[in-house]
Amino acid sequence: MIPIAPFPLAGSAALVCAFGLAIGSFLNVVVHRVPAGMSVVSPASACPVCGHAIRGRDNVPVLSWFTLRGRCRDCGTAISSRYPLVEAATALLFLLVGAVFVLAPWSPLRTSLPGVQGVAHGATVLAAYLFLMAVSVALALIDIDTHTLPNRIVLPTSVVLPVFLTLAATLADDWGAVLRGVIGLLGLAGVYLALALAVPGGMGLGDVKLAGVLGFALAYLGWGPLAVGSFGAFFLGGIFSIVLVVTRRVGRRTGIPFGPWMLGGAWLGIFFGAPIWAAYLGVLGVA
Repeated sequence: MIPIAPFPLAGSAALVCAFGLAIGSFLNVVVHRVPAGMSVVSPASACPVCGHAIRGRDNVPVLSWFTLRGRCRDCGTAISSRYPLVEAATALLFLLVGAVFVLAPWSPLRTSLPGVQGVAHGATVLAAYLFLMAVSVALALIDIDTHTLPNRIVLPTSVVLPVFLTLAATLADDWGAVLRGVIGLLGLAGVYLALALAVPGGMGLGDVKLAGVLGFALAYLGWGPLAVGSFGAFFLGGIFSIVLVVTRRVGRRTGIPFGPWMLGGAWLGIFFGAPIWAAYLGVLGVA
């Protein structure tokens, strides 16, 4: 387990927030450019109206938007408040990942691994799930905007995440976690594929591929997180859909992007799946 002390913990939280702000700024670029088939590296960010490149001092996450009063320095065009909101939300979500993984009694970082080995294992697991959180923010926003889950994001994630977690399992000599991950990948992707085939137009292949990624991430942590995270997607998505129908925001046949609910359910399982599953088994009397 990663050693915990008050000052390093506060300093680490500040670093995680700063890192999250920077990643959030980059995710704004990803969300805008990936669906359009553009590079996320070049050209440099510029005002879409006047074309002036954004200056370095105007590209500080959150702060610059307030300094500029939400307008382009050169032409005065309004800048969407979504930009600072995504940056701030990413920082807070990164902080939440760090808090749960470091402090929660059920955290996978609470192992008996000694010294450097324990720190390396913890850092690798934490990096893997911070990466997944960044991907989750980008995919959720893109799916809301375009009703797609781009291969340019999902497919690299399906490689990078298992590689990180396999490395962590190697450090902990926990190959059972990798085996669970593979079973979770195949099982959850299989369920979504069956749904896509059974109800054409209901689930897309993007959902199927994302399900595999989330299945690995959930099952790596245990069967409880997999069960809670899998069910959580349908529970959260179902509740949201019912609310929209009852309030007449959408019709019964209106398509609603399911990716955000897959991701939300998965994070419910990642964060709290272990204690929820234990409580459920306790109610059944089989714990």
